[in-house]
Amino acid sequence: MGLCASKDKKEKVIEGDGAGGEPNGTAGAASEGGKQDTMVDAAVLAKLEEGYAKLAASDSKSLLKKYLTKQVFDNLKNKVTPTFKSTLLDVIQSGLENHDSGVGIYAPDAEAYTVFAELFDPIIEDYHGGFKKTDKHPAADFGDVSTFGNVDPTNEFVISTRVRCGRSLQGYPFNPCLTEAQYKEMESKVSSTLSGLEGELKGTFYPLTGMEKAVQQQLIDDHFLFKEGDRFLQAANACRYWPSGRGIYHNDKKTFLVWCNEEDHLRIISMQQGGDLGEIYRRLVTAVNEIEKRVPFSHDDRLGFLTFCPTNLGTTIRASVHIKVPKLASNKAKLEEVAAKYNLQVRGTRGEHTEAEGGVYDISNKRRMGLTEYQAVKEMYDGITELIKLEKSL
Repeated sequence: MGLCASKDKKEKVIEGDGAGGEPNGTAGAASEGGKQDTMVDAAVLAKLEEGYAKLAASDSKSLLKKYLTKQVFDNLKNKVTPTFKSTLLDVIQSGLENHDSGVGIYAPDAEAYTVFAELFDPIIEDYHGGFKKTDKHPAADFGDVSTFGNVDPTNEFVISTRVRCGRSLQGYPFNPCLTEAQYKEMESKVSSTLSGLEGELKGTFYPLTGMEKAVQQQLIDDHFLFKEGDRFLQAANACRYWPSGRGIYHNDKKTFLVWCNEEDHLRIISMQQGGDLGEIYRRLVTAVNEIEKRVPFSHDDRLGFLTFCPTNLGTTIRASVHIKVPKLASNKAKLEEVAAKYNLQVRGTRGEHTEAEGGVYDISNKRRMGLTEYQAVKEMYDGITELIKLEKSL
């Protein structure tokens, strides 16, 4: 467990860069007599060293393994974030425990993206298709929402369509550093904000704490209820005080959904059966703009909207379809090739780490950084249109 997630057991830490005994100006990292003050306690360092050795010896394909060289590891292992005292262990412990991770790192707080930039930057560049550390994410731009139509007007291929984005509330850290009181405070802010939504967004907020069995079952049947995090999130200390401060909001038509304090502070989701991406996207944009009027979001000039997982930074937008393409599915290599051309990600039916059930795939845009919200959705729109054209021609 990193320092951030074990505030009660934490020894005194000194701000500043203790690596190599050179102070970075925020505080002296070397004490009298030239002895270095380690800012990270011995137990955490020991865990880091042990975890790193196992990862290095493994055949892990994770981005963490690829970019956490011994030099980067040594440069970062004594660093902590100024406000929440998060360590490298807080950042990488999920990837250390789960060698089958695709990525393997999370940001325990917003400052981690800067303090541990030597690790985050190359992973961000790799995942987001060349978003370099010198690049700057463009300003938010949802574009002309009337330009998208239905990707599958005859309803032959697309079962359902969904567009979601993640948002973090300004002034709060991410999951591993949140206290139970902060979880509850955020839930109450989110709940009162959403209860002010009007028109087709009008709905009900259901706290996970004390939820009635009938409500719970209905939400499970609708595939709305999120469970306590998987082992990747558990290992990142993202599920503490469960189910405190967690909740679900949905509109009466069940086409608009907000998850409070699942992986991110907010997951804002617009979805419906069929392929009318235009209608779904317009609903999402309206909702995001309405919510932002009431609660300020955490945003960074270079990285865009800040999220717990670096794969969601920038636009944070994931536009996806559940699509049946049996002919392409029988040639997975061809499917992957076309998907890659349009920067699409192909997953199993139930999302990440699952299989395709009955030839149904979950296909979404992969790039979320270095392009606008509109461009991210357009990549998916163009890619899916192309896949359908190809399926028809086979």
